[in-house]
Amino acid sequence: MSRLGHHVAVVTGAGAGIGRAIAERLAAEGAKVAVNDLDPDRARATAAIIESAAGTAISLPGDVANEADIDALFSAAEAAWGRVTLVVNNAGTVHQAKVEDLSVDDFDRMVAVHLRGTFLGARRGLNPMLAAGDGIIVNIASQLGQIGGVELAHYSAAKAGIIGFTKSLAREVADRGVRVNAVAPGPINTDLVMAISEDWRKAKAAGLPLGRFGEPEDVAATVAFLASNDAKIYVGQTLGPNSGDVML
Repeated sequence: MSRLGHHVAVVTGAGAGIGRAIAERLAAEGAKVAVNDLDPDRARATAAIIESAAGTAISLPGDVANEADIDALFSAAEAAWGRVTLVVNNAGTVHQAKVEDLSVDDFDRMVAVHLRGTFLGARRGLNPMLAAGDGIIVNIASQLGQIGGVELAHYSAAKAGIIGFTKSLAREVADRGVRVNAVAPGPINTDLVMAISEDWRKAKAAGLPLGRFGEPEDVAATVAFLASNDAKIYVGQTLGPNSGDVML
């Protein structure tokens, strides 16, 4: 059996970028993958890519900030393959604004997608994992949740919340067989990052020890590691594929 062949995985926000790379990597290592995205066409496209490579996937659109959509996502995965053993809470959005110009609606949506979405995904997967005494949850944060980002205070705050949530949940459930960890990527070459201003991207790259952004596949490899038995003693950790932006 391949390294992740025992997993039934749910990956949110997997229609493009980091999420798509994660879904593809998990499937390539044998996992059955439920591909979620807000955009149904993008979710179907990722599932089709996986199936074209002889992997196993279904596409399940939905808003991760909506409890009913999350329940439908997990229920469909369970109906197809049985208990979900791996949850990757990846869905996210980026919006750039100074705090003095930031609307309440933009702040609330950022927190809803990132932090509420992570909570809902983790909670929905958790009870079956606890009943079985086995499961893995990986939450995608950001290095900006550790150091902050100019004109990205709402994004940084939501990602910092994910890191705190990860640590707390890990302490609650590790002794019951569920491992919870986070991944905090640095700037990665995705459409979301390209939506940030060119001036920001140039300044950010110049300040990185590597001098360049990472690729979605770099994050996917980190998630695949945390999903595997190779990471069996990793609990409540935040791993940083970040081009050296944060060094702990």
